[in-house]
Amino acid sequence: MTERWALAMTETGGALLAPLAPDGLPVGPVVAEPDAVAAVRARPEVTRWVWRSTAEVYPRLLAAGVPVDRCYDIEVAESLLLAHEGRLGEPRSAAAAHARLHGAPVPADPPPRSAEPGAQSSLFEPRPAAPLPFDALLEVYADQLRRHDATEHPGRMRLLTAAESAAMLVAAEMHRSGLPWRADVHREVLHELLGERYAGGGEPRRLAELADEVSAAFGRRVRPDLPADVVRAFAQAGITVRSTRRWELEGLDHPAVAPLVAYKKLYRIWTAHGWSWLQDWVRDGRFRPEYQPGGSVSGRWTTNGGGALQIPKVIRRAVVADPGWRLVVADADQMEPRVLAAISRDRGLMEVAGHEGDLYTALSDRAFQGDRDHAKIALLGAVYGQTSGDGLKNLAALRRRFPQAVAYVDDAAKAGEEGRLVRTWLGRTSPPATGSGEYEEAGIPQEGARPDGSDDGSGPGPTPGYASSNARARGRFTRNFVVQGSAADWALLLLAALRRSVRTAGLRAELVFFQHDEVIVHCPEEEAAAVVEAIRAAGELAGRTVFGETPVRFPFTTAVVERYSDAK
Repeated sequence: MTERWALAMTETGGALLAPLAPDGLPVGPVVAEPDAVAAVRARPEVTRWVWRSTAEVYPRLLAAGVPVDRCYDIEVAESLLLAHEGRLGEPRSAAAAHARLHGAPVPADPPPRSAEPGAQSSLFEPRPAAPLPFDALLEVYADQLRRHDATEHPGRMRLLTAAESAAMLVAAEMHRSGLPWRADVHREVLHELLGERYAGGGEPRRLAELADEVSAAFGRRVRPDLPADVVRAFAQAGITVRSTRRWELEGLDHPAVAPLVAYKKLYRIWTAHGWSWLQDWVRDGRFRPEYQPGGSVSGRWTTNGGGALQIPKVIRRAVVADPGWRLVVADADQMEPRVLAAISRDRGLMEVAGHEGDLYTALSDRAFQGDRDHAKIALLGAVYGQTSGDGLKNLAALRRRFPQAVAYVDDAAKAGEEGRLVRTWLGRTSPPATGSGEYEEAGIPQEGARPDGSDDGSGPGPTPGYASSNARARGRFTRNFVVQGSAADWALLLLAALRRSVRTAGLRAELVFFQHDEVIVHCPEEEAAAVVEAIRAAGELAGRTVFGETPVRFPFTTAVVERYSDAK
């Protein structure tokens, strides 16, 4: 019995199907079914469905109550393979892949739709695509299998494609489940923070008061929402500032600083998660963002609208479990340093990362005379490329104690500076050398960012120790890419393992949120303990599956709470 079938949707809601051999070629006749949902439901023995796009097929199946265990997303695979071949950015559609296969003109990808707040996510709506006959789709799939075999590490690359395809299933399911959200609590928080709303959509009372305080401190009318106006006001007061970033402002001695910092914090909440956001994005007690697995070049997830990955802690008070249910919030502890230990195979660092306690404390005991802060600065400096001041001194100590780990990221940085490609452990590949936009997209610290990578987005500003040349910037990017990207690979396997564990155990629990190193599961209170254990086991299984048998552990800090804000 064939366990892998190809499926293509028809314009009428039907489907074309075919059983597949291991080489991707059909081993039986093409079957036409009038109802795609019924076709999948009638074949429970299929363990992996091969289709053009999860976004095209899976929402319809979920709406009918027909989840699937595994899939192979041809367009996800094409994107990963193109990057591996140094061609990231070329059209990734199945039609484009078929055209390249035959030397024909390559059609451009259809433009992405913007998310429509409060409506079914655009990611999970069928989008227009160039027509492609079913036999051509099968041809593309078979060719992709051959291209996987030609990669540097075929087994790892196949695992990456399977994991990213699984992530597309998880994203669709999380969108359908939605994150529990109490609109009444959200309104209470906004009123508490911002005060009354004024007619006409102007700034709420508290923002208006703070704006008046800023202006009074400068002795003239200043628009605190306009960085250029604030910079000019400080210049007129005899103070030179490069930006209105909070960390730069807090170092100034001026009466405008306190109300200005308070204004900026509240202004961001008002514009990003205020009343308009609530009206647009929350429906029937659920926030349903449009998740985009692999949305950044490093493999980290992004969202299309809604700000799901930047929910302020104070707004998290509105994320409340249903009555009788709980939120299991799990954070992977010091994930990227542990990943560096696993991918570098540095025995000393793997030993440190084999402890489930605080990694930086264990590191400080071995190389920094018990100084945890210096240990943390050194390890993050190695990953992010801080090469001056205390960062350089601490990095030297780290290099002496863990030479293989530091050499691993140093080699990646050198490759980037020379314009070469680097890959994550599973084979996700960095983009070709271009401008600096790729670095910002991947979350790599740039000039104006703090040494720990944090940034409040208020404009440019220099940070000592970060080179300004594009080559050096790319070196920082590739240095971090091999670690951050490998961590993203691990997270994909975590989600896939957790999803499978929950389904296999027959739990009612639902994955409802994921970002970088944090996952939230919404479950009945009586299932919480089982979910906590499932998360722990999934993390360890993901570690073994991605990196093989190593001493490295991937522990979690887990909280079982009624509201998200209570988890941290």
